[in-house]
Amino acid sequence: MTLPPTIHATAVLVGARAVLIRGPAGSGKSSLAFALIRAGESGALPFARLIGDDRVHVEAAHGRLLVRPAPTIAGLIEIRGLGIRRLPHEPVGAVGLVVDLAAADAERLPARESALTEIAGIALPRLAVAPPDDPFPIIIAALRTEDSGH
Repeated sequence: MTLPPTIHATAVLVGARAVLIRGPAGSGKSSLAFALIRAGESGALPFARLIGDDRVHVEAAHGRLLVRPAPTIAGLIEIRGLGIRRLPHEPVGAVGLVVDLAAADAERLPARESALTEIAGIALPRLAVAPPDDPFPIIIAALRTEDSGH
């Protein structure tokens, strides 16, 4: 199988859906991924496992956006202060949430149009986070609660 080109992002399978984390270098993608994985290990999330760090493949398939690790770095994650480490990883996940770190359009009460993004023709829920906000509690809240529709 020929994989599509990679994008600069990190992905973690959380429960049945993948969280795709985008942002510029140094924005905390790997740190957020590792925090989500640790939350899965502690029981704060039902399950969380790395799909890919730094470079991932995304492709539209049957109305879903699938994400896979880049084969050359599958199972590797950068942990600040420790370097590159190996973790168990999943081979694929269907993206259910896109997180944009260091997002210029992050708002306290985001407009509906900024709460969605489109990747490869697939519309997905999006969470924009701007520094100095800690993305971890916001992501946990997004994963554990439902949108009220207001």
